[in-house]
Amino acid sequence: MHETDQELLKLALPGDEGAFTALYHRRQGAVYRFALHMTGSVTIAEDVTQETFLALLTQGARYDESRGSLAAFLYGIARNFVMRRLDRARDFALEDSASAEDVLDDLTRRETIEHVRRAVLSLPPVYREAVVLCDLSDASYEEAAVALECPVGTVRSRLSRARAMLAQKLNGVRGTCHV
Repeated sequence: MHETDQELLKLALPGDEGAFTALYHRRQGAVYRFALHMTGSVTIAEDVTQETFLALLTQGARYDESRGSLAAFLYGIARNFVMRRLDRARDFALEDSASAEDVLDDLTRRETIEHVRRAVLSLPPVYREAVVLCDLSDASYEEAAVALECPVGTVRSRLSRARAMLAQKLNGVRGTCHV
């Protein structure tokens, strides 16, 4: 299918299931990864992804192409759901992350992966979302700015600060783990 995201959305809103399915398959992975990296919870990431696409069906008419890409719009919706979850259950995200550790079957990389995950999860949400969007989800600064409802310069500043915080956290770990 060669339709753009915008064309698929225009077809999906009045009920074209094929267009919605195509759009879902195209964008659900990125939304899921964003939610997973923000919360550390597979369960919450799955819920947020489902809620995001349901919201797209009901709120998709609000999408304004002149403000950014549909991917940025989806990140913005997902961000709102993630932030509500984090506000309601701050401790739950960390507990669920610990249980997700047990699922990792690659034992040689488990320790490094977990240190990075903890470092990302320990960042304050405003810095974490910049890292998740720009570094882990490959969103552009412009897409992140639309999703986060802030200027591009703010995204860059948060990302720079977040990277410095991560480097500091991970440098302290290097001496204790064998990578």
